[in-house]
Amino acid sequence: MKKNKFIYILITLFIISIISIYSFSKFINNYSTDLVLKQIIFYIIGIILILIIRKINLKTIIKYSFTIYIINTLLLLLLLIFGKEINGSKAWFTIPLLGAFQPSEFMKISLILFLSKILDKNKDKKDYIKIFKVFIVILIPSILTFLEPDTGAVIIYFIIGISLLYFANINNKWFISFIIIVIVILSSVIYIYNYNSSLFLKILGDNIFYRLERIFSFYKSSGYQLGNSLVSIGSAGFFGNGSNNILLYFPEGHTDFIFTSFFSIFGLFGSIFLIFILLYLDINIIDLSIKEKEYTLKYILISIVSTIIYQQIQNISMTIGLLPITGITLPFISYGGSSLISYCILLGIVDNIYNKRPNY
Repeated sequence: MKKNKFIYILITLFIISIISIYSFSKFINNYSTDLVLKQIIFYIIGIILILIIRKINLKTIIKYSFTIYIINTLLLLLLLIFGKEINGSKAWFTIPLLGAFQPSEFMKISLILFLSKILDKNKDKKDYIKIFKVFIVILIPSILTFLEPDTGAVIIYFIIGISLLYFANINNKWFISFIIIVIVILSSVIYIYNYNSSLFLKILGDNIFYRLERIFSFYKSSGYQLGNSLVSIGSAGFFGNGSNNILLYFPEGHTDFIFTSFFSIFGLFGSIFLIFILLYLDINIIDLSIKEKEYTLKYILISIVSTIIYQQIQNISMTIGLLPITGITLPFISYGGSSLISYCILLGIVDNIYNKRPNY
C-alpha cells in the first residue's frame, strides 16, 4: 500500500483531468472526444513509464545525464530549423496519431538530472564556480527555447537552477547579486517596451512584444481570457455548475486555464479538494527529500518539487488574477502529452527513490 502512494495520487489527478477536459470540450467541436482519448493515452503511457522507471537503477540514468542533456539541446536546435510554426511559435514536432511533441518539456528533466549531478560533484568547490556552471548549462537551452518563443519554459529552467543553488548552500550575496541583475534587465526591457516600441520590435521582434502585451494586460485588468475566467469562477459558487455544464467560454480552458474549468464544474469545495491533493503530493516529495541522505538524489527531489510547486502556484494564481498569464500548465491536470508524460517521468523518479527506501 505504502509503496504505491504516488500511483494512487496520479489516478486521482487522472480522474480530475479527464472530467475537466471533457466538460470543456463542448466548446471544441461540440464535445470532441479526441482530446479525452488522447489524454487517456498519454496517461497510460505515463503510468507505464512510472512502472518502468521505479524498477531501474537511477545511478545509470544520472551517469548519462550529460548525454541526455545534449540530445535534448539538439532537439531544441532542430526544432528551430525544422519545426512547424503554430500560433507564431516553433515549439512542437508533429508525431502521427499522437499530435505534437514539445522538447522544452523534456529539457526540464535533463536539467534536473544534469544539474543535480554537477552540484554533487562540485559541492566542495567555490560558490562562483557552481553558479557559473549552473548558469551556462541553463543558458544554452534557455536561448533556444526563448527563440521559439516559449517564455514559460525558460522561467521553469531558471526555477530549477535557483532552487538547486539555494539548497546547495550558496552564499546569500550571490542571490542578491542575481536579483539585482534580473531587476536591471527587466527594467530595461519594460522601459524600452513602454517608451520606444519601435526599438523594442527591432531588437526583440513582434512575438516577444505580443507576450509582453499578455503580461501587461494583467495589470490593466483588460484581458478577455482573465475576465471570462473570473466570471466563470465567480458564478460557480460553493458547489459548481456540474459536469458538462461550463457556462462561459474562456480560451485554453483545457490547458492553461484548466483550473477555471474544474472550478466551474465543482465550485469552491471541489477546488479545495483539488488543492489538498496537490499539497499532499508536494508534501510527500518534500518529506522524501528531507530524509534522503545522498546529495544527488536530494537535489533531484528538491528541483522536482520546486518545479511542480511553481507551476501549481503560477497556473492557479493566473486564472484568478493574482499573477500574470504566462501560459504555464497545471501539472497532471492540463491537457498535453509532452507536459503530462514529462511529469510522469519525474514522478517515476520520485517513486523510484521512495520505493528503494521502505523505511520512509
